[in-house]
Amino acid sequence: EIFDKELLVLLGPNGAGKSTLLNVIAGLINYEGSVFFDNKPVDGLPANKRRIGYLFQELNLFPHFDVVANIAYGLKVQKRPQKEINAKVEELLQIMKIKHLSSRYPKELSGGEKQRVALARALANSPHILLLDEPMNSLDYRTSKHLRIEFKILQKKLSITTLYVTHNFYEAEEMAQRIAVLDRGRVEQIGLPKEIFFHPTEAVNDFIGAPNILTCDYCNRLSFGLVEVKCGDISLVVSSEREEIKKVAILPEDIYLSDTKPPGPDVNR
Repeated sequence: EIFDKELLVLLGPNGAGKSTLLNVIAGLINYEGSVFFDNKPVDGLPANKRRIGYLFQELNLFPHFDVVANIAYGLKVQKRPQKEINAKVEELLQIMKIKHLSSRYPKELSGGEKQRVALARALANSPHILLLDEPMNSLDYRTSKHLRIEFKILQKKLSITTLYVTHNFYEAEEMAQRIAVLDRGRVEQIGLPKEIFFHPTEAVNDFIGAPNILTCDYCNRLSFGLVEVKCGDISLVVSSEREEIKKVAILPEDIYLSDTKPPGPDVNR
């Protein structure tokens, strides 16, 4: 389930089914089961009737069209009035800050500029849902970082329900309101970024890479949501709502090495 106006990140390794899920939602492939928009099934609707904007991994800009023609293409296919097309394209050129690129062709654009044009084209038909498949994958770190910041502001401004695919956990953490972790076609865990990061399931932990996993021999629930666990010779107090804890994952950045004993109680030492 995706909430209205939410930015949900689909996170998972290559081959997890992230792109396939987007294609199912868009109606581009055959599938079993049902897809609902606003609690109404859309299984009988073809892709061009689902009011979806889709930014593919391969941007697929038309090389023989300039920026304006690329953005306007979908509207022309729908035979919208030319005055409406001109107004919409002008609006998107301003929103995406690419007005100065309007007469250029794709071969004359940088990677970041192509991304902006492709996103403008995906937004041209005023979609109810926006699907972004690894949108930053081909960009350098600086360009990607800048565009992520801009897109997050834009998504909130446009109030558009968005599914954002990535295999990069730190990108997911930065972008998401919630994260759904997929593996082999199944949702392994869904929740707020901090829930995924600090309380991952075992399968999710294997993916995000917290390598220090301790098996617990003893578990005792304390007050205030705290649980005392013993993992071999190591005693820990952790925060958890679970009745029983069998394993504890410790992130590398949470480990501190010292030649002397730090002051304070002997908890988590």
